[in-house]
Amino acid sequence: MSQRTLKDRLFIASQYIIPQHLLSRLVGWLARCEISWIKNPLISLFIGQFNVNMAEAQRQRPDQFRHFNDFFTRELLDGMRTIDDAEQGLVSPADGAVSQLGKIQNGRVFQAKGQDYSLIELLGGDTQRANEFMGGEFATIYLSPKDYHRVHMPVGGTLREMVYVPGDLFSVNKTTAENVPRLFSRNERLVCIFDTDNGPMAMVLVGAMIVAAIETVWAGLITPPKRELKVTDYRDPQPITLNKGDEMGRFLLGSTVILCFPEGRMDWLQELTADSPLQMGQAIGQWRSTSAATTPTDTPA
Repeated sequence: MSQRTLKDRLFIASQYIIPQHLLSRLVGWLARCEISWIKNPLISLFIGQFNVNMAEAQRQRPDQFRHFNDFFTRELLDGMRTIDDAEQGLVSPADGAVSQLGKIQNGRVFQAKGQDYSLIELLGGDTQRANEFMGGEFATIYLSPKDYHRVHMPVGGTLREMVYVPGDLFSVNKTTAENVPRLFSRNERLVCIFDTDNGPMAMVLVGAMIVAAIETVWAGLITPPKRELKVTDYRDPQPITLNKGDEMGRFLLGSTVILCFPEGRMDWLQELTADSPLQMGQAIGQWRSTSAATTPTDTPA
């Protein structure tokens, strides 16, 4: 057994032993701490450790942030990101890198070599909700610690429903993706279904170890009183419509965004592959013409 393999195995084993939710709550408290002699050194340490590019940020000094969460969800200077304006184009919802992308096959989403997971489970266990995306396309986008952590709309749409799905809080990285079965469909997550001019779109914001919380622009901090599945219908009485590039949410300590689209509706850009770096707003795909769209025929395994 190589040293690296042993290290990875010990890391994976620790993920099952560590009290994930307790640790995340403790880190969440620290991330909200407003005591200057705690939060300022913490922010400075983080900037140096992860080589965060503060030249892009509106506020650039640790003492300008209320607490660590305020720093982590920092705003960028105007003009730092350009939203691709191609009429039929889709853009990256976040800074980060492509983890995986491709077709949803037999109701399964590819996670990493030797690992996949159920689309139905990912979207909260509702077969009818998942059926719209069977045989379609997915992309998994990983946000690293140094990245800008606000999440934006890949395309304009109207929110249909939001589903909070309780779950584990495994760390999300290449090692866990390759070794933790069903990583993205077992971690805590927020599923947002939007109706667009070209059909439905699912945006899944996946939590992870020490991710303190997830926020949306329409509901604020997502903190259900009980850790149980919660579905909220947003079609009535006042629909929430967001344009391409609009902010839709943010991670308080970051993780992963998964996009799902129906069969035959769109194509990813050919140059995108696993590990492709992304900036929010850059083109990642394009809608097909309505005449080229197909009717979903795939069924879950």
